[in-house]
Order: sequence, then C-alpha cells, then structure tokens
Amino acid sequence: MSLHHVTALATNPQRNLDFYVKVLGLRFVKRTLNFDDPGTYHFYFGDAVGSPGTILTFFPIPYAQRASRGVGEVESTAFTISPNSVGYWRDRLAAHSVSVAEPVSHFGEEVIRFADPDGLRVDLVTGTASPDIQIWSDSPVPAEHTLRGFHSVTAVVSDSTPTLRLLTEVLGYQLGETSGNRQRLTVPNSAAPGTFFDVIGAPDTPRGSGGAGSVHHIAFRAADNAAQLAWREQLIGLGYAVSPVRDRTYFRSIYFREPGGILFEIATDSPGFTVDETVRDLGSSLKFPPGIERQRERIETLLPSLQLPTWPKP
Repeated sequence: MSLHHVTALATNPQRNLDFYVKVLGLRFVKRTLNFDDPGTYHFYFGDAVGSPGTILTFFPIPYAQRASRGVGEVESTAFTISPNSVGYWRDRLAAHSVSVAEPVSHFGEEVIRFADPDGLRVDLVTGTASPDIQIWSDSPVPAEHTLRGFHSVTAVVSDSTPTLRLLTEVLGYQLGETSGNRQRLTVPNSAAPGTFFDVIGAPDTPRGSGGAGSVHHIAFRAADNAAQLAWREQLIGLGYAVSPVRDRTYFRSIYFREPGGILFEIATDSPGFTVDETVRDLGSSLKFPPGIERQRERIETLLPSLQLPTWPKP
C-alpha cells in the first residue's frame, strides 16, 4: 500500500500556489473547497494528471497559527529527484531565496532539505523514478529535473513499536534498514511512487501541535471501492475507530488514527481528477462539492482572490 496523497495546512493561498508551481514546478491539478469547511480552499498539486503517489494537497487557511514540532506529527514529506538533479535543485532553491539545510544522507540517498513559506518541511531525495509518473510539459522545471512523485513521508512518534506493527502487519509494508532511531519501511515488489515510509521513535520529545506548516493527514492507496471496504472491515476488527466512507469526488476516503496519533486515510485511485475537467484544463476552475453549488456566489465572495499561473513550455 503506497502513498496516494499527503495533505498539509498553509496560510496565504496565493503564496502557497506560487511556491509549489513556480518554484517546485508541480502542476496545479485541482482547485476546490475543503469539503469539511466549505469556506476555505483545497488545493491539489501533482504530476500532469494528478497521478496517485504525486499529489500534495493543502488547506490554505489565512488565520491558521504556525504548527509546533513534536511527536504525533509528520516530520517531513519527500519527493524523488534524479541523482543528476542535486546541483540543479540547490541552485534553483537558492535563486528563489529558499534556505537549504546542510547536506544529509539517509540510507545512502542524498537529501536536500528545506521548508516551504509556512514552514512545512520538504525533502528532495535522490532515487529511481517510478514509470507511473506523467511529466507536466508546461512546468517551469525542465523535464529531466522535475519532481518524480513522492519518495516517502517521515513520521515521528513517541513509541514506534505499535506504529511499525500497523504498517507491517496490516498495511503491508516491509521492515528495511535502521539508522539510529529512524526505521525505513518499504512496499515490496512495487514500482509505484511513494513506496517508502520512515518512522522515527522519539520517546523524550513533547507532542507537536497541528497548524500551518504541518501535515494534516497521510493517504494510502486502495485500488478500488471493494478493496477500501475490506481495509475498513479489517481495521474496525482490530479496534480502530474508522470513519464512514466519504465521497471526495476524485476519490473515496476513510480515516483513522494510527497508534502514534497521526491521521491516516485510505483513498481509492478512481475516479481521478479528470472526472470534471479535461487534462488540458485541470486546475483552471473552482470546483464545488455536490450539494454546495447553489451557494457558489456567496462562498466565492468569502474566498481570497487568486491569480492562476500560466506557463510557456520551458
């Protein structure tokens, strides 16, 4: 079960949009509302079509307070880049006044570490690109240096044992290498993006608090509705409090908290982001959840205005 998407919190919508498209070169795949809070946006960024395993989404809430670091949080979200792209990305981030941390390496992979404008920690990790990625030809980043979907997420928990047990015994991950208090897990025999998951045990670290610059939830892939329902029944049988299935238009979702306190989601691959827009027009119009369309005029007056990015081919 590899990653489907990661959802985080931001503040300024325009700044968030500009950073992930103009700096990191992701496609603005979808612009909709937070289905659980229709007075705020929900942005989706990914590859050319929003393939599962490439999708970083945000709830940009202008009044949100900054998150505090600690256990029960996602420490970083990582994208895969080519080993030949390290110099390019260091230069590009510097040119956009993004401060990059000192070089680090995890399990033999070079890692470029930085934070987005709201403090969300992002890693670019050298690795092998998944064949499932569809390159966005209009990205400001040349194709050979583009982000190739997720590499991993890193969770920090007080006691790593129950979290590791859930990931391995239930969700199908396999234990890999260990480095200090960092444990690497992977999805065996998968070429999909987002097949790595790192868990850091930090028993003496205070609990973090959510807010701008933090990950709201991590979503894993379910092939279809039947597979998702099977996961739900299994998790309930193990004692987890699992939400009902929720229709998010572009996928169906269930939610539960893992033992360390991080919110997990299992999302279906279908129907995908072209259910209401063509590939060419992805992200170009504001989409409303079913049942709220009649309130469009009122809600649009409450939302911050946006200048959408337009790009020639590089």
